[in-house]
Amino acid sequence: MSAYTEVTMDSGRRIAAGDYEIDHKTDVLVIGGSLAGAWAALAAARTGARVVLAEKGWMGTAGVVAAASVGGYYALPDDPAQREGVITVRHQESRGLDDLGYVERVYDQSYRSFTELREAGFASARLGAFPGPDSMAFLRRQLLAAKVKILDHSPALELLQTADGAVAGAAGIQRKSGEAWRVRAGAVVLATGGNAFLSGAQGTNGLTGDGYLMGAEAGARLQGMEFSGHYGLTPAEGSCTKGGMYFSGHIYDDAGERLDPLPSWFAVPNVARTLLSGGKAWVVLDKAAPAQHDTHRRQSPNFYQYFSRRGVDPFRQRWPVKLTYEGTVRAAGGLLVDEGCATGVPGLYAAGDVTDRCRLTGAFLSGAGPAVAWCVASGEWAGQGAAAFARALGTGAHARQVKGAGACGLRPGGDGASKGPGGRETIARVQEEILPLEKNFFRDGKKMTASLARLDALWAAASTDLAAAGPRELLKAREAAALAASARWIYRAALARTESRGLHRRSDFPEEDPAQRHHLVLSGVDEIRIARREALPA
Repeated sequence: MSAYTEVTMDSGRRIAAGDYEIDHKTDVLVIGGSLAGAWAALAAARTGARVVLAEKGWMGTAGVVAAASVGGYYALPDDPAQREGVITVRHQESRGLDDLGYVERVYDQSYRSFTELREAGFASARLGAFPGPDSMAFLRRQLLAAKVKILDHSPALELLQTADGAVAGAAGIQRKSGEAWRVRAGAVVLATGGNAFLSGAQGTNGLTGDGYLMGAEAGARLQGMEFSGHYGLTPAEGSCTKGGMYFSGHIYDDAGERLDPLPSWFAVPNVARTLLSGGKAWVVLDKAAPAQHDTHRRQSPNFYQYFSRRGVDPFRQRWPVKLTYEGTVRAAGGLLVDEGCATGVPGLYAAGDVTDRCRLTGAFLSGAGPAVAWCVASGEWAGQGAAAFARALGTGAHARQVKGAGACGLRPGGDGASKGPGGRETIARVQEEILPLEKNFFRDGKKMTASLARLDALWAAASTDLAAAGPRELLKAREAAALAASARWIYRAALARTESRGLHRRSDFPEEDPAQRHHLVLSGVDEIRIARREALPA
């Protein structure tokens, strides 16, 4: 009998009861193995800490960076003009919610990190460029050389906490064997990415808000969740949301009228209006000079494979596009962290897209340059901070008594007899409220209130009844819980912000309100609380 068959029937009950087939002890546990998680693990290991990295997929091919070539912003130490340009490049679109001093700090750190990466032998066309899977394969080799233990195909399902609330590890399942695992740690870094709600956007299938749920269950807060209305331009039958490619072209409606007085993501609202009215949107990349075509194809091969398979010349022929929800992956909201990427819960740090990025790009999207810079900068700070926290605990770190913090989808509050929807049905119901353009692009108070009522009822049913025994079903149940929780946070914050600002667009409040230049901080999972935090002076 295989190991998977032996454990498949009781993985949920075993984890809920604190019974594990695999048990590790380490100084720092990093959950998530894309760019932010890899850099956090390396930063912690450089301090001499023992590090374990747990990845939902296979570290090296999982995540958005592995799926597409990306490039990060950085500030040159001796070029004032370049520094000024990169620090302020998204300042106007931030709508008064960024912090330029913090932006400068992030881009100074990303320059140091990118330079360190190049000195380690990483070859790329330019500083800060990450050519897809090659980048992550290089980082995997660096992790192994640094003696980081990598747990592939090992999604974390919950954090472990001590009696006084400190985070002291995590537990999850091994997807191939079905075994339950636990890692006892001095400190934990969440680097699980954002939440695209299983929309189909390339590289986001594993990005289901797991870190939001685990962090909030442990007591972490969230910020900027209302700035989550980002839909990426995608070929009509494709999945690649490489928005930068559209800067090389023009966007039209069926009648041939231009939809892009401003390029790429600035044209997205016009595309949304066209699609919502029943029309189609079309793109041709006719700004690119013929001599640049091959360069474009090499820089973003996944984007151009779509056209190669269909025999389309995207530089000369128009092709239809759609809008695919990217949620918080390229937007702003996430777990609130301080200057050292600590969440405020002792022993819990966070890095990358799982965190709030409002200080970096305000109400606007963080995708591309800022996001990549933030992954390495926050990874550096979170890894160092977690290592220092673990080191301060001394030899008693693993002697602490812990219990699992997970609830919905893992430890239901009912009588154990499943009466509500299962994991897959729960996910489908959440998607019905969050993915459609007509509900979540141009938001409306009445529609959001109705969606939130359905989501609250779904959450109540899931909290009482949603659970699973087998590992596949258990993972799906926890993903369903994370999606439902994320949708509730998004709409709670969106209802509280009675204006339009950045990626938060309300048809019933279409204007920006100067009196609402503040941040909304959310806490709680079952009962969601909202606090107002003032932005820095303009």
